[in-house]
Amino acid sequence: MIPLTLLTALVLTIILIRRTLVIVTVSGTSMTPALHPGERLLVRRCDLTALRVGDIVVLEPPRIPVSPEVTALAPLPTRTKWQVKRVAALPGDPIPEPARKASGTLRTVPDGTLIVLGDNKASHDSRLSGPYPATHLLGRTLRKL
Repeated sequence: MIPLTLLTALVLTIILIRRTLVIVTVSGTSMTPALHPGERLLVRRCDLTALRVGDIVVLEPPRIPVSPEVTALAPLPTRTKWQVKRVAALPGDPIPEPARKASGTLRTVPDGTLIVLGDNKASHDSRLSGPYPATHLLGRTLRKL
């Protein structure tokens, strides 16, 4: 029989791991050739301060207008479909050329945001959406599984 203190420590460890680490499955081609659909990633939850340019991150896609004629934002799905992208610029960095058009008059990345790009140029990322809010960040990829 397992002593109660050992069982308590095991349960607390599992809770801590689940709050810190997440496994995400790649479903699109935006990160090819680095990542392919079906690959699984080990992701550590983090905030903007833990990131470096070049890191592969998982984040919630930005809300987008329903159509050019309608300014209301599309509702988010009840279950988040995460995006996997590479960090291209962090707050204070110059806006990279691929994201300049979508970033409007911004010349540097604003505080609380980041620029992310897919390795595949046919990616929905900061090229189309401009800076992503840091509040949409799930975490940084540690490795493929």
